[in-house]
Amino acid sequence: MPTEIRRTTCNRDCPDVCGILATVVDGRVVALNGDPDHPVTRGFLCPRTARVFERQYADDRVLTPLVRDSLDQEFRPASWDEALDLVAGRLDAIRRQSGGAAILHYRCGGSLGLLTEIPDLFFALYGPATTKRGDVCGGAGDAAQLADFGVSDSSDLDEVRNARTVVLWGKNCATSSPHTLAVVRDARARGATVVLIDPVRHRTEAVADRVIQPRPGGDLALAMAVAGVLFREGLADPDAATWCDDLDAFRALATSRSVADWCRDADVAVPEAEDLARRLGCDRPATILVGWGLVRRLHGAATVRAIDALGLVTGNVGVPGAGVSFYWRRRKAFDVSVLQGPPAPRTVSEPLLGHDILAACDPPIRAVWITAGNPVAMLPDSDRTAEALRTREFVVVADAFLTDTARCAHVVLPTRTLLESDDLLGAYGHPYLSASVPVVPPQGQARSDLEIMQGLAARLGLAAEFAGSHRDWKRRLVGPRLEAAGVTLEALEAGAVRNPFAPRIVFEGRRFPTPTGRARLLSETPDTTPPDDPDHPLFLMSVSTPLRQCSQWSVRPEGPAVVTVHPDASAGIPDGALARLESPLAHLTVRVRHDPTQRRDVALIPKGGWVSDGQCANRLVQARATDDGEGAAYYDERVRLVAL
Repeated sequence: MPTEIRRTTCNRDCPDVCGILATVVDGRVVALNGDPDHPVTRGFLCPRTARVFERQYADDRVLTPLVRDSLDQEFRPASWDEALDLVAGRLDAIRRQSGGAAILHYRCGGSLGLLTEIPDLFFALYGPATTKRGDVCGGAGDAAQLADFGVSDSSDLDEVRNARTVVLWGKNCATSSPHTLAVVRDARARGATVVLIDPVRHRTEAVADRVIQPRPGGDLALAMAVAGVLFREGLADPDAATWCDDLDAFRALATSRSVADWCRDADVAVPEAEDLARRLGCDRPATILVGWGLVRRLHGAATVRAIDALGLVTGNVGVPGAGVSFYWRRRKAFDVSVLQGPPAPRTVSEPLLGHDILAACDPPIRAVWITAGNPVAMLPDSDRTAEALRTREFVVVADAFLTDTARCAHVVLPTRTLLESDDLLGAYGHPYLSASVPVVPPQGQARSDLEIMQGLAARLGLAAEFAGSHRDWKRRLVGPRLEAAGVTLEALEAGAVRNPFAPRIVFEGRRFPTPTGRARLLSETPDTTPPDDPDHPLFLMSVSTPLRQCSQWSVRPEGPAVVTVHPDASAGIPDGALARLESPLAHLTVRVRHDPTQRRDVALIPKGGWVSDGQCANRLVQARATDDGEGAAYYDERVRLVAL
């Protein structure tokens, strides 16, 4: 049997966007390894991606279009012609009767490939249809850094190696960004001190010199305590006013309460805040890497703004080895104008999706098309999201599996997987650009989003607008600007290329793209007093694990979800016993696991579970938006354990 090694890129929603070497034997992928020539991947993959080929050939993969007339019927296989004729007829009738706004197109991050945005263009030209607004993953953090810096961007990942202090604030690199962890290890080997701040104990502690474990949601108060120490001890940079607006207001805010008061709200000892302040103020340059889970709270944007302020007032921004890093601008190098159409006539809030669909009127939302997402499992209040979809006249889901969302559809269209993908990618965890190239042909009748929309466009009068092969569209996205900088499609398909427009030092010289050229500082905060709910004493935190990161490609476990709590927080329920995990909204049957290293006010459950498997933590989470950026406040939900 012939054996080949074929190169591609991981397109899953992950900051690392790894280079992959696929071992293909007789046309079938049998192993995946990290590309040793990729400057970030450096030869290793996370366990999730290394095993993704198992899902590639899973028995439950959807390999043909599925249709049904009503949700009380079983799906039946259909040809692409039958399925697309049905979809085109239904969508056209709804648009003629109620206008394009009666159709909702929802797309999320199931793939980071740029061509996954082709459906956005289709529904903008065809409708224009209703779309979503907000970003449940990082919306609050992006909004915060836009307010502070004028843009959300980061220095080169390699700059972390030049730091004397590295702060991992709510960032579990070992699980969620393992290639960043390798860079942090390098920095530590060069003498940097690593501080980890997280209410959850996890494997990243192995690289940390200091660990601070605030209460869930206590990060804002901790940041203000650190700011209070900076001003009290004269550790703020004496020239900070030259690059910061509102410095006096931020100082007044930080010193409006004592450091001890702020620390009490954060549930950390005063010496911990003092030590962190001295490291940021004295052991410079310092890099703060901000985790995405940190922003998934009601005050997520305010928290990131407070952390940004710590970097700014200590001068740890705009110089080598320093920065407050949340996101890399992964799309800015490409010519994404080719994917943009007219503005949507209406938007619905992503974290409130179920509620907003049900409440929409003039016109009501009659049809929904879902791309690259599983909103029933991944959004708060899963039951309401499912209800909203199940009560629409017509729902289409493009996916490789019969997810919880696909089970609410009238038509399911089989999509390509990452090993079949033909696309372009940036990364939000480093500044490298790359391409995905199919390492095996699509299984069954699976099609890409481009191919699906081309088939639909041909039926609805838009064939010319979507003509072209994958490589034609990739070439358009590369565009003349990248080509003039020496980055061609062929170069991207051969391996990762550094974004030529990404600054090595973001905001170099402490110059910011704001109206004044200076960064803005936080001048007010919401109440940081810990909430009290004795009936629901635990904060629910659904976190990534080595095998579980999303609801579409994770390994599906059997049995009840496992909830991890401190033994003192188990309500007397023995380790390994079944129990009921209850929120004010819903409940799940779970298996209790004791972990004495965890805080007594957290309940941990793996991210990415399905409702149909009894694993979905988001059934328990109320639909609430963050203070800015319309993220989802996943981690403010309170729960309790009840014995069965």
